[in-house]
Amino acid sequence: MVDLILHNYDFSNYAEKVRLALGYKALAWHSVTIPSVAPKPELQQLTGGYRRTPVLQIGADVYCDTQLILRTLERIRPEPTLYPKSFEALAQAVSYWAENHLFRPISLYVSGSNPEVFPLSLQADRARMRGLPPPSAEAMKRAATRNAPLVRAQLPLIEDMLSDGRQWILGPETTIADFSIYHALWFITGRTKRLAFELEPYQGIRSWMQRTAAFGHGAKQSMTPQKALEIAATTSPEPVGPSHPFDEDPPVGKRVRIRASDYGKEAIEGTLVKIDPHVITLSRNDAKLGEVCVHFPRLGYEIRDIK
Repeated sequence: MVDLILHNYDFSNYAEKVRLALGYKALAWHSVTIPSVAPKPELQQLTGGYRRTPVLQIGADVYCDTQLILRTLERIRPEPTLYPKSFEALAQAVSYWAENHLFRPISLYVSGSNPEVFPLSLQADRARMRGLPPPSAEAMKRAATRNAPLVRAQLPLIEDMLSDGRQWILGPETTIADFSIYHALWFITGRTKRLAFELEPYQGIRSWMQRTAAFGHGAKQSMTPQKALEIAATTSPEPVGPSHPFDEDPPVGKRVRIRASDYGKEAIEGTLVKIDPHVITLSRNDAKLGEVCVHFPRLGYEIRDIK
């Protein structure tokens, strides 16, 4: 069995999404605690600049973004599946809504309502990731007020998904949709119970969240950042397999840069070694680590030639 190393911090909701998937699949893993704000020197040495949380490391292979991380866990341990064939397309559509339209207002409502656990230094870091100036305390409060109705408008939709007595969001089987919705709602009470009242009216949601939380986090062991870098330096990336590019894609072997298309747009440069409709892989040579392959999902990332 491969050694799974998750670079994460405790109150990251996206890390919680992966931690629960590790529990769902009964996987053993190593936890490297990273800072919640920049700088993140060890992580960014490993990734070549990417700083979003979490990152999954397997030897000298680094997987970015929970889209790809969960697909990687599925490849390593296919059962129990996160992507049942009968629900896969619908689960992906529901996940897209949860990640792009449910979580953002939740994050602004929760952060602006809890300044003691989401201080302005954290908010300034997140603003920088979006190319915005640091917000004031008053601006955070206004954002919370503005986004609270957007949260309250969507909670009944989730309750309705569970109103027929089903166990999981799409029916009798657990899917990626459960993890995508759960991590957004988990953020409401993950650090403080101040906003727990928002979930109180929804018995279906609360029972479903209890079932999801019961997956646990798998078999976790702590690891230092230095040990994770040592592992990367003493192993080689796995073979990447064939590419299946679109006509417009850069050719394999080209020097390229890749960055997220929404926020956290630090560009990562390397040699393109694989590209297909789902994955983009860059090979990087680090002075201390040697060759590291950094893998990204296709959707949500931009790739460009280095002229």
